[in-house]
Amino acid sequence: MAAQISIVSRSRVAAIALAGVSFGAMAQAVAAQPSPPAERLVGERSSVHLTIPKGPLENGLVAFTEQAGVKLVYPTELTATLETEGLDGEFSPIDALAKLLKGTGLTYRPAGATTITLVNPRYAQLGPDPVGSVRLDELRVEGDARGRNTVTTGQPPRSGTIGQPPAPYAGGQVATGTRLGMLGNRSVLTTPFSVTGYTEKLIRDQEAQSIGDVTLNNPSVRSDAPAFSERDSYFIRGYSVTNLDTAFDGLFYLVSPRRHFVEGIERVEVLLGPTALLSGGIGRIGGTINLVPKRALDEPLARLTTTYISDAQIWTHADLGRRFGTFKEWGVRFNGAYRNGATALDKNEIEVGVAALGLDYRGERVRASLDLVHSRQNITAPTSLFNSAVADIRIPRNPANRRNTASSFEFNDSRYNMAVGRVEYDLTPDTTLYAAGGISRYSEDSLSSYYLITNSNGRATNTFAIAPIQLHGLTGEVGLRSNFQTGFIGHQLSVSATEANNKNYSRGYFPPKLPSFTTNIYEPNYLPFGSVATFGLPRSGQQPLFNDLTVRSVAVADTLSFGGDDRFLLTLGGRYQEVGLKSYVTRPVATQGSLSTNYLESRFSPAITLVLRPFDNLSFYGNYIEALTEGPIAPSTGVSNPGQVFPPVVSQQKEIGAKYDFGTYAVTAALFEIEQPNAFNDAGTFTVSGLQRNRGLELNLFGEPLPGVRLLGGVTFIDARLVNTEDKDKNGVPDFNGNIAPGVPSTTFNLYGELDLPPWLAPGLTLTGRAIYTSGVYFDQANRQTVPDWTRFDAGLRYTFEGVNGKPVVLRATVRNVLDEKYWASAARGFLAVGAPRTFILSASVDF
Repeated sequence: MAAQISIVSRSRVAAIALAGVSFGAMAQAVAAQPSPPAERLVGERSSVHLTIPKGPLENGLVAFTEQAGVKLVYPTELTATLETEGLDGEFSPIDALAKLLKGTGLTYRPAGATTITLVNPRYAQLGPDPVGSVRLDELRVEGDARGRNTVTTGQPPRSGTIGQPPAPYAGGQVATGTRLGMLGNRSVLTTPFSVTGYTEKLIRDQEAQSIGDVTLNNPSVRSDAPAFSERDSYFIRGYSVTNLDTAFDGLFYLVSPRRHFVEGIERVEVLLGPTALLSGGIGRIGGTINLVPKRALDEPLARLTTTYISDAQIWTHADLGRRFGTFKEWGVRFNGAYRNGATALDKNEIEVGVAALGLDYRGERVRASLDLVHSRQNITAPTSLFNSAVADIRIPRNPANRRNTASSFEFNDSRYNMAVGRVEYDLTPDTTLYAAGGISRYSEDSLSSYYLITNSNGRATNTFAIAPIQLHGLTGEVGLRSNFQTGFIGHQLSVSATEANNKNYSRGYFPPKLPSFTTNIYEPNYLPFGSVATFGLPRSGQQPLFNDLTVRSVAVADTLSFGGDDRFLLTLGGRYQEVGLKSYVTRPVATQGSLSTNYLESRFSPAITLVLRPFDNLSFYGNYIEALTEGPIAPSTGVSNPGQVFPPVVSQQKEIGAKYDFGTYAVTAALFEIEQPNAFNDAGTFTVSGLQRNRGLELNLFGEPLPGVRLLGGVTFIDARLVNTEDKDKNGVPDFNGNIAPGVPSTTFNLYGELDLPPWLAPGLTLTGRAIYTSGVYFDQANRQTVPDWTRFDAGLRYTFEGVNGKPVVLRATVRNVLDEKYWASAARGFLAVGAPRTFILSASVDF
């Protein structure tokens, strides 16, 4: 039964408001008692079945609200460092609360007819207004036993997404659910895909600097860009996914196309496989990365983090959040950071500035958000993405990972701005209309070089390039989500219409006035300042329109549930997609502006998924999904046909999997097959030939299997083959048919772990470590050139203690690549990327 209550408090109080019960009778019963027993506050409510894993108290309280239909409001600093033993069984809400708090040092007491106060016993003797508690302003709560309205917790209703994302899982490193595009927020266990949501806690604990650092936790994701270049770029399930394909709050072509930084990001969600149904067909076949922005919490936040990164990088980050209004309906979250100095790579320096402002409103039926992001990145002597090797030579061993082939006068400077808005309106408690849109601008100026290795002794030809670009992104989406019943069948209906546009202003690669010279990757030749005349060369903002891509789509999907409790979930749906591309001649100037490519392709891409849950903690799933994506475009450098545009391609995936939740840790398994037309740099020419068919097995683990032991990782096995290739030898036999796809490792392994040392040994001290393994790959389609496997180990310490006013202080120390392993980190897309050297990171984070 829905109920409305008011919680009135002064100064600092932590309150728990219980919804889903009749407060009228309860209020009459306690009218004569100014301070009734806490048990009376829940009336005569019967017990409920609760399963809450052992782990952080914060996670336990969130799970308590969801399972018991209870509304919680509490100060996060009161529970930040506490653990709960969890519980499993039938309990009344008040008994469950007592068991959750057992051993935490916290207790509860009544503070009025509808309020329970959490008290820090250290200050219990101070009377009715203890220093160790927190009082809230007046707060009005409306809800039911399913906890749909989220004025108190910030959690969106089932059909909405604006608000705090799904709660963290045990251990706090990954989330219990993620956003599935138009389908909204779904739990991991009931999702018919392989998904992982990496939390802000993990981002901070691993001292990540960009999204690429976070996704490296997934064994099915590998970076295919050098660590000290200007960009992040990925290989997901063996297919290329650029940073431009990353979504921001579910919208595409808005994220920085080169590198998006972690300041202002609450979650990094990785969905493996094609995403046409979920996200409008924008993105790549291997998977999609979605960034969830930070939102203000109910309690004020003021956190300052200062970091040192070898060799001389200083990084300062401020995270400020606060809510305003009678019901705390208005939220402001600001993240600002500045980083500058020399890196562990010779000659390389990076300057980064980031400002991210997140505003949100949460009312009873309306929610809205606005995100504004600005960043600058200036790199001196950046490494190039386009380092390559000629055909038929043995790929030489990698050079020393501190060795930089770039000259000191090379640079890459970029500016990025974005604005994204979203609004939701609840027509009913189970039906939500939503609209979202965003705009982005990215400008980049550069002078860089790339090398082509010409023999196995490391001899190479180094070529300079200048490629000023400006990218404009504009995206909009409208849709509806509704949950309803027709007889014994439950429905989760989703309808969405999207349009995304990306304009690329660039004249591409400019060889005039730019020299080429002979060098060696082991002993590079460096040119002095003034060797390259840059005066008069084009700048960003002065370029003609090169590509104009527009993607429109309409999608509908209905998730049918049978048998109650989401035991059997069948999703039927599809998306009608329209991909249009216009590309223009940029050189020579005489023909500049004339059309070179103009196509408009459309297609209906179907999808069907199934989830079967024989038990609450076990699910089996399967999916079949197709996708129409824009055609490949040859890179601007390193190939003989720069900028050539290929027509749209159709890809498909078949996948089955299983997920099992042990309570404090979970394991998942997936078998998949993906087929996509094969695009590759074939001996200096970018071509599309045949199909790349990847068949794989993924096994993953996350959570806290033992008290104080947290694990995150897994292993992926992929058999990537080229099939139906068109290139033939002199006898008419396909050259590459059946060969292993270049750049795709057959085995990848990740394992990140944390161990809390016992309080009697070292209270507050945590040991961290990570192992990353990538098997050897082929560099070429003929499978004659090989790149060896590599293993990297990271290690670290984290020390947490109480600072001023009991606020947490966290000291972190991380060493990446402890053994200073020298390796080729990637050979994807026909380009070689050197791994990063040993790097030291030290940081101190203080909450005020």
